[in-house]
Amino acid sequence: MPIDPLSDFLQLLDARAVVAGGLVAGGDWAVAFPGAEQIKFWGVVRGGCWHVSDEDTAPFRLVQGDVLLRIAPRPARLCSDVDVPPVWLADVRAANSDAVTHVGKGDDFFLIGGMVELGQESERLLRDVLPPFVHVRGDSPEAEPIRWLLGQLLQERENQRPGQSAASAQLIQLMFVHVLRVYMASAEGMPAGWLRALNDARLAPVLRMMHADPARAWTLNELASASSMSRAGFAAYFNKVAGIAPMRYLTEWRMRLAQRTLAEGRVPLARLAESLGYASESAFSHAFKRVTGRSPTMRRRGVADAPT
Repeated sequence: MPIDPLSDFLQLLDARAVVAGGLVAGGDWAVAFPGAEQIKFWGVVRGGCWHVSDEDTAPFRLVQGDVLLRIAPRPARLCSDVDVPPVWLADVRAANSDAVTHVGKGDDFFLIGGMVELGQESERLLRDVLPPFVHVRGDSPEAEPIRWLLGQLLQERENQRPGQSAASAQLIQLMFVHVLRVYMASAEGMPAGWLRALNDARLAPVLRMMHADPARAWTLNELASASSMSRAGFAAYFNKVAGIAPMRYLTEWRMRLAQRTLAEGRVPLARLAESLGYASESAFSHAFKRVTGRSPTMRRRGVADAPT
């Protein structure tokens, strides 16, 4: 199967999706959510509401079928009307005994919430290339798979079948991938970075090559040829789209692979260096420290000493 760089990155991020619960509301209502470190999902299954955040983001509507991916750790409000005084989510949850929070009078609004758990480095990797919010409208053609996933999440909640938690987590995981796909396909002015590079038709074959064989001593001429550009034109274009030079991208990708390997087990550094294309352990260690700020030994020790 051909190498898929986006799948490569998602595997590296080691994202673990979980369903956080639901929100049922009706009448006049407003709930304030604190800024969260985790990346959050909101999927509107029924009804609609206003989303209100800080001063630089105008209020906008969320309606049935919409999904909002919250990237930035900003506080926000969901409400039937922007003038309704909010209650804090923690206070409302304290009065509810199940995973579904009820607010207001009635049930004309229903939202399913989830979150994607990532390590600190993975969080930073995503937040560097995504806006504070990614809003996927339920009535857009690209959202059809997401509408189906929301329906499946609702069925899992209502039917209470065996394996509900595991199935719901997988559905949230799929939703996360689809939201990224929709954003990549529709976003204009996407900032320079790895996500924009993965979405670029001229760079896609180059990235597939590098991801398929990161240990190879790729030359700028080989990579430029794969993109059907001159050496100078390719270098300038890659830097514009990815935000870094091609060889820097390759080095950083190698170091991300190295970090994952160091976290997973005690592979000898000499073998790890060879698997990533370095002629010696010292050359690899020098590159690793230059990119990550720590030596491979310190990285491995830090993982081993991390609290469990």
